[in-house]
Formats: sequence, structure tokens, C-alpha cells
Amino acid sequence: MSENESKRSRRSSGAITLHDVARLAGVSPITASRAINKPEQVSPELLKRVEEAVARTGYVPNRMAGGLASSRSKLIAAVVPSTVISVFNETIEALNNTLFDAGYQLMLGQSAYSADREELLLDSVIGRRPDGIFLTGVMQPGKGRTRLMASGIPVVETWDLTPTPIDMLIGFSHTDIGLAVAKYLLGKGRKQFAIIRAEDERADRRTLAFKAAVTEAGLPDPYVVNVGDQRSIRSGRDAMAKILKHAPRSDAVFCSSDLLALGALTEARSQKIDVPKQIAVMGFGDVPFVADMLPSLTTVRINGGKIGQLAAQYLMDRAEGREVSEPIVNVGFSIIERDTA
Repeated sequence: MSENESKRSRRSSGAITLHDVARLAGVSPITASRAINKPEQVSPELLKRVEEAVARTGYVPNRMAGGLASSRSKLIAAVVPSTVISVFNETIEALNNTLFDAGYQLMLGQSAYSADREELLLDSVIGRRPDGIFLTGVMQPGKGRTRLMASGIPVVETWDLTPTPIDMLIGFSHTDIGLAVAKYLLGKGRKQFAIIRAEDERADRRTLAFKAAVTEAGLPDPYVVNVGDQRSIRSGRDAMAKILKHAPRSDAVFCSSDLLALGALTEARSQKIDVPKQIAVMGFGDVPFVADMLPSLTTVRINGGKIGQLAAQYLMDRAEGREVSEPIVNVGFSIIERDTA
């Protein structure tokens, strides 16, 4: 193909096409398509010609068009709350790596913990007909859940538990975490509790369970600081400052994320409060840096890698017509005891 012919093709269509590749390789478009999509069905000599034409033109196959023909897109869509120093990063990485190794691609959307934004993302995702959809959390009744169930697309909900998932579920109980953390701190002899939490439904369940365990032990209700959607070290510091001012007898603080716990710890140290002697600090998530802090952070560990790997395998199995024998899996959690508690 001459330079002028190539320019004319790009001007008319906006992109190099399969016909351009076929013309340069000296084969029919059908043969070029076969060489690209099913290389084992053509001769090595013909395959080399087509590969050289692809390399020279910069042609990128339209995988969406191919997916429509085979009812397979090789695309998995994931909706997560956040990826900024996030407890979900290990899950996303495992999900992406497992899919990539099997020839699938991951499309990622961030909801910023907003139900409205999540529904908009899902509208867009469903319209693209991926082979599967990965969700962080359990979809509550509403338009989004109804559309997902009607779409017929395999769905795996994660990082939570419910007896009525849309399709498949890999998670753990936030209520059980709240109870376990309270019992752990009670077992350490702590008697005056505070909670620093962000505004989301899963943190709410951990908080309610924690408070219930404290009440059952006959101790005063925890002092709760809700930081809203400000999940940062600064908001953790501000929340800890409120606790030290308004509930100065607090001897243990449970934070809804490790990032908030880092802020709480920073503020305690800035006010010369001894951690853990005067006040224990506990996080949630066990993100990578907290084990190397000084003091190192006691926290709740979730096996995010296992969640990502299992979710990827489940979605690929369903996309390829295989049954999933155990569609609901509880991966559990563990309390990691370190310096701060």
C-alpha cells in the first residue's frame, strides 16, 4: 500500500482497517481475519505476511466486533469505590493479573463510594456487554440490581456477605468483624472506646456490631466521629483531636480504615499521647505500609488477593459455560496484632 493510499484510507474511515492489512499482505480480508484471530488455521508463510502488514500499518483489531460475532468480549468490568491508597488494591491487582494471564482484559470504574455514581457506571458497563461484572459490596434493591439481574451477564459481588446475591458472592461479614474487634480490645482490658468511621454502609455495620458488643459488656457507648467521605490522614487526625478533647478518657479507638488509623496515630503522637499505653489504635484493611510504621498498626486483615483470584476464575468459568460449584464463599478475616493495640 502506497503512502497516499494509506492516507486516503485513514481520511475516509478514521482508522487503518482490516481491508488495508489484507491489501498490503496480498490476501483476502477473510484470510487476514483468520490469520489474526485463528493463526493456527493458516500457513506460517501467510501468517508472517499478515503479521508484517499489521506491524507496518499499526492496525488494532476491533475486539468488540469479534466479541459480538462469538458472544464473547474477553472483557471483565469492575466497579470499585476507590484505588487511592485503597484497601481494595490487592484485590484489583489479583483480579487483573488472573484475567490477563487467561487472555481477558479488565475495565475499571471508580464509584467514590457513591450509590448514584455506581448506578451510572453500571448503566455504561451493561451497555458494553462484558463477559462478566465484578462489584465491590452487595447491590441493594433498586434500578442497578434489577438491570444486572435482567442483563444475563455473570456478576460476582465481593467484600461483603448476603444470603441473596445477584449471582455469585465472595466476601466476609462486616458484622462479625465489628464483634471480633470489640472482643479483642475488651480482652486487652480496654474500657472506654471511640470509633473513627467514614460514611458507608459496610462501616456502619461494623460500627453497630462493635457498639453492641461494648454494650453487652456493660460499658459506656463508644464516642463516634463520622468523617463522611473524607477518608484521609488529615480527617483521621481531626477525628482523633475531637476524641482527645470530648472523650479524653478513651483508651481504644477503632478506625474504619488504616488511613484513618494512621491519621489518628499521628495526632496522638503530636499531642504526646502514648500509643498503646494511654490509648490503643486499631485499623481495618492491613494495607502494605502499616506493618512497617513505628509503631506498627494493629488491624483487620482481609485476604484481598484470594478474593480477586477467585472472582476472576468464577467470571471466566461462567463466561466460558462452566458451572461454579460454590457460588457463595466466605473468605473470613483475621486480626493482626502489632504495636498499637
